[in-house]
Amino acid sequence: MIVIPGTIIAILTFPGVIMHEYAHKLACEKTGVRVYEVCYFRLGNPVGYVQHAPPRTYKQAFLITVAPFLVNSIIAIAIFIIALMTPITFEIWKIKVRYILYWLGVSIAMHAFPSSHDAKNLWDFTWRVWKRKPYILLGLPIVALIYLANLLSYIWFDLIYALFLLISIVSLVKVSQTDPIINLAKEIIDIVYKNIKTYSKYIHNK
Repeated sequence: MIVIPGTIIAILTFPGVIMHEYAHKLACEKTGVRVYEVCYFRLGNPVGYVQHAPPRTYKQAFLITVAPFLVNSIIAIAIFIIALMTPITFEIWKIKVRYILYWLGVSIAMHAFPSSHDAKNLWDFTWRVWKRKPYILLGLPIVALIYLANLLSYIWFDLIYALFLLISIVSLVKVSQTDPIINLAKEIIDIVYKNIKTYSKYIHNK
């Protein structure tokens, strides 16, 4: 398994970091939570952040937490569609525009998943108020999925998700010309699918 420091990944995919933090900020503004400070990107830990007032309702806490997944995924899908509609021969400074759009879309999709810190914020809010509003316990699976997605990022789950979105769009949009990036993405997703299938059979037969 290839291990690359998180800072390097953040630098290579900085548009995704910026969009992730913007999604948090947008959710705060739309739900009426005051934003104190926003850092869209920096060379530090964390690479970006949004400091805001404590949410007053579960709806606010939930939307602020999941906003990056919704916003980043939608933006990435839109970029992939534009990329696939862009002629493969269209270039800027001898760089294929379609490839630039692939990078932008993948970068944004890779940062779609809320962070473990985001999950902790939602967990803490749930823990404080669940006795008064037991129905909010229904949101705990979302918290668990966020933690799981962050754990799986060590095996490039975030990249796999981005490539899955790309291949899904490819299957929906008629592409006049295929290219090496699409072919590579298909091969990676195919390998992942086969490994999951093999592992599932192993667990079933064990």
